[in-house]
Amino acid sequence: MNRKVIIPVVVVVLVVATGLIWWQSSQKVPIKIGILHSFSGTMAISEKSVADATLLAIEEINEKGGLLGRRIEPIVADGRSDWPTFAKEAERLITEEKVSVIFGCWTSASRKTVKPLFEKYNHLLFYPVQYEGLEESPNIIYTGAAPNQQIIPAVKWAFDNLGKKYFLIASDYVFPRSANMIIKDQVTALGGEIAGEEYILLGSRDVKEAIQKIRETKPDVILNTINGDTNVAFFRELRKAGITPDKLPTISFSIAEDELRTLGAKNMVGDYACWNYFQAIDTKENNAFVKNFKNKYGQDRVTDDPMEAGYFGVYLWAQAVKDAKTDDVARVRKTIKNQSLNAPGGMVYVDAENNHTWKTVRIGKVRKDGQFDTVWSSEKPVRPVPYPIYKTKSQWDKFLKDLYEGWGGNWANSGK
Repeated sequence: MNRKVIIPVVVVVLVVATGLIWWQSSQKVPIKIGILHSFSGTMAISEKSVADATLLAIEEINEKGGLLGRRIEPIVADGRSDWPTFAKEAERLITEEKVSVIFGCWTSASRKTVKPLFEKYNHLLFYPVQYEGLEESPNIIYTGAAPNQQIIPAVKWAFDNLGKKYFLIASDYVFPRSANMIIKDQVTALGGEIAGEEYILLGSRDVKEAIQKIRETKPDVILNTINGDTNVAFFRELRKAGITPDKLPTISFSIAEDELRTLGAKNMVGDYACWNYFQAIDTKENNAFVKNFKNKYGQDRVTDDPMEAGYFGVYLWAQAVKDAKTDDVARVRKTIKNQSLNAPGGMVYVDAENNHTWKTVRIGKVRKDGQFDTVWSSEKPVRPVPYPIYKTKSQWDKFLKDLYEGWGGNWANSGK
């Protein structure tokens, strides 16, 4: 064959081969991951936005070429604010959809309901919400705060700055019951006083009796662990009763910027919340996160702590997949223990001993624009301690067992 003919042929072959490689790469099976949150029911007020932030991280990674040359495909499931539904959907995502990981749950009742399934199938859940601790699982990465990264520092700050007499208002399920036990132990150790303690069924609007008890006991501070849209009824009735932040401040553990959109920030100005992240943090990483989120979902939308934890959880997992060079669950569970990330809220890293993340603690005061002014910060990441020192692990385990059995084998009071 003439040399002049050979050269064009070689070029054509190379072009075809390159195109074939690109086509084969583009046809690779996507990496399927589960998004399991409540898009309906009482918890949708909080969980929808966490799912949005999680999906944003997935989209950003896909725009940069995906993972291992493969696109990430999110499979979204609705837990419907119902714990059996969470369990059913988690098992479906694992066994039928064959997802490589699941990001989801808000309430501890939903997490504790699905936890045995992740351990049964040796799978992996990223849990993005602050919680009561008292748990460690090799199959869960806890990107939200442990008690010593939220509840405990908030109570100490309140004791030093607001007053020593507390009223505990809460939803009636495992997180608030456990959080309040931790709070009562801490207040006793500090020499403070618990003025009262009231529980409301998840999703209930029946708050008037609790408001009356607050008025009667005259606490210095309300510590609020209500979850979901019950908060709307609680703060509405609180203001009707003439209880305002300047007279009696509330510190909330499940109200952030996103919930303030529904509650109305003007009625909350002067109240407090303790988190690890606020939208108002001025860093390059956070400014980019907020800008990208608003560009995707609307300029009226806001970011908050659980959303940020859902967002950076995807990036931690993606780093572990790259290190493992596979999305195989067992191998990723090993490499995830080595991950750290400069997240929008600051540096976070996975504690290899307990699968919780080191995080900076912040206490914020509500502004009229629905954002928070940081009034206190730990300044650096705090080591997660899932089991508070006030009781032994066996005592905490018994406490949880008694709650579970007292609710008829459930992690929440059904009211029946």
